[in-house]
Amino acid sequence: MDVETLFKIMGSMVGGGAPGEEEAGEAFHALMKTLIGFDYAVVFAYRGQERPLDLYSTFTPPEHVVFVSMYQAGPYLLDPFYRAAQEPKPGVWRMRELAPDRFFSSEYFRSYYAQTGLAEEIGFFVALDSGITVVLSLMRREGSGVFSATEFALLKKAEPVVSALVRHAWSNLGRRFDAGIARRGKGGRKSARPATERVWRDLSLTDREAAIIELVLQGHSSESIGLRLGISTGTVKVHRRNVYRKLGISSQTQLLSIYLKSLGQ
Repeated sequence: MDVETLFKIMGSMVGGGAPGEEEAGEAFHALMKTLIGFDYAVVFAYRGQERPLDLYSTFTPPEHVVFVSMYQAGPYLLDPFYRAAQEPKPGVWRMRELAPDRFFSSEYFRSYYAQTGLAEEIGFFVALDSGITVVLSLMRREGSGVFSATEFALLKKAEPVVSALVRHAWSNLGRRFDAGIARRGKGGRKSARPATERVWRDLSLTDREAAIIELVLQGHSSESIGLRLGISTGTVKVHRRNVYRKLGISSQTQLLSIYLKSLGQ
């Protein structure tokens, strides 16, 4: 641990007005670098099903396309971090703690998440007012390996400082979300409504079918879905077959393609 740099960073954060977004992001990045090693840092803000705000990241332009632009286009709705932000679940979490039981073998993982080449992702979840949650993620590529138990414990101890930084630096995010909707006009206001509800309605799925298929896309097994919805595994499988027949598909690959295409309409 680089204690000298740590204290310098914390000293610069004490007093004064709220830092700008880039300055706050750099402070978070530098603070974390004094504690552990990682490859990427990114900060997103979530409010409902609206397009998440990209507050800060350390990606190169090509990496930004995969980690941010593609993500904001729709895949975020299936992200375990996004789902946790909706609850919300404040604190520090490993991706694998939040992911459904079949997430790492799901079509979403194979089609999108695997493109990131990550070994692990850890997030600080900070719940703000107006249903907004800021998630500050630290990522390691496959070549860097996962975070150790000692490193994770250290990050959990740093959570109060990170939370204070978020509340100090990003206190007006509600205005940012509202401004984004206004900037996009009527289409923006439409996209602020529950996007998945629109998709399921347009695909003529019943409420029960929609609930099951959304959990399938998130990476839940039939057993997990049954437990969450209070129905038998056999019933889950029957509904899933009915949806596939209704949509004229035979695989989760096709299901995900239809889902993402419908979100973009």
